[in-house]
Amino acid sequence: MRTTPVSDSQINFGLEDDHPHEECGVIGIFAPNEDVARMTFFGLYALQHRGQEAAGMAVADGQIMSIHKGVGLVSQVFTPNAMVDLKGHYAIGHTRYSTTGSSSLRNAQPFMIETIHGPLALAHNGNLINSAELRNELMGQGVGFSSSSDTEVMTMMLARNSEGTWEERIKHAMKKWIGAYSVVILTRDCVYAVRDPWGFRPLCIGLLPSGGHAVASETGALQTLGCETIRDVKPGEVVSLSNSALKVMQAVAPVEPSSMCVFEHIYFARPDQTWDGINVHHVRQRLGEELAWEVANGLFHGITDVNGFERMADVVIPVPDSSVPAAIGFSHVSGIPYNDGFIKNRYVGRTFIEPTDSLRKRGVALKFNVINENIRDKRVMMIDDSIVRGNTTGPLVKLLRNAGAKEVHVAITCPPIAHPCFMGVDMGKHDDLIAHKRSVDEIRDYVDADNLYYLSVEGMMRALKRTDGFCQACFTGQYPISVDLSNVKTGFERVTK
Repeated sequence: MRTTPVSDSQINFGLEDDHPHEECGVIGIFAPNEDVARMTFFGLYALQHRGQEAAGMAVADGQIMSIHKGVGLVSQVFTPNAMVDLKGHYAIGHTRYSTTGSSSLRNAQPFMIETIHGPLALAHNGNLINSAELRNELMGQGVGFSSSSDTEVMTMMLARNSEGTWEERIKHAMKKWIGAYSVVILTRDCVYAVRDPWGFRPLCIGLLPSGGHAVASETGALQTLGCETIRDVKPGEVVSLSNSALKVMQAVAPVEPSSMCVFEHIYFARPDQTWDGINVHHVRQRLGEELAWEVANGLFHGITDVNGFERMADVVIPVPDSSVPAAIGFSHVSGIPYNDGFIKNRYVGRTFIEPTDSLRKRGVALKFNVINENIRDKRVMMIDDSIVRGNTTGPLVKLLRNAGAKEVHVAITCPPIAHPCFMGVDMGKHDDLIAHKRSVDEIRDYVDADNLYYLSVEGMMRALKRTDGFCQACFTGQYPISVDLSNVKTGFERVTK
């Protein structure tokens, strides 16, 4: 295995970021008439927003499997020289943000091992809540581990099962896996796509124009590869991509209703993603519209009609980039003009150069600049998708005040996040979450906003045009899987150096 010469310590940039973080993006491709490694590279490139800490790829040609992974962005890990030996028609890839396990190279994916049945590689998006129990069971059987990742646990479970075909081994393991998992698995002559029966994480499949199929965490990655006839891998399914016809097996019964992660729509996914027939950009715009209507209908400060907004703000600005559609929606309903207020440096958080102490103290000012002319002497309605720990909102409000804003009102397009996630989203523990410790009024005072508005759970679901089917546990504390809060770790063991 070759890796890029990047040290583990370089992965911590020391810049505040209060958004929740998704674990990763995965991709799998069978392309008999294409350079599958190059296709996987561009697919991962389209999934880069789902993780910037590490990336990896495993490729098989029917007999031999090769792998390359490293710490860094996709473009840093996969240089032209690194791609030379990645030959074959089958491939899986992964781009990582660490949840379970630290951000070191040993936890980079895919994991690849030799088994009695031939080489096996696996990449995982999600989090098994029973991984510690499964790990201890394997260690009791004499299995050793080289990482702290639940993905290696899944790989070892498949490797130790000597019964039947790979499909049968996967089906047997799925009956023991509890939690969120969208998985791509590579053998010497097949790619498998696997999704948990709750449907927590997205996974979709498409037909390649030159023959073969591809699966990925988001439809945008498949569209980048030219795929058509895209559909979701359904909860509990195992889909096989090989020279044989595309095979679909319902390995375990789907759980009804499903528990799709609502934060895919609020923040994680690219706006062009369509998941279960719902377009992300349209949902985000409706989130802003619903929040505006809730304000206008008198849920806050007695405003009884849209004209009341004239008394509240002069301009609506988003916190880029995920809040742009919501700000457009809020502006459309409220009649308050939309404008850009922040310019985001999209790359400062992905550099391997540590900031100096003086720059570090500037915090979010390294990531955002304010267009003073759009803010000065105005009452600003700042739209953001979430407040998690409360690290970023206050400094953003301060940037606007320093730019001359007369008032700063903050509107959040989801309900208060008061509970941790155990299904693969980094939100921290209860004590880390500002809404678990403080009321809305206390959070408003903490971030120094003139007013703070959150969208209701009901408004969020109206924006999704659904009444159920989505996990809302981070807002309500009602988990779709029974979780022993005293014993289960959140799994977010990020290294701070």
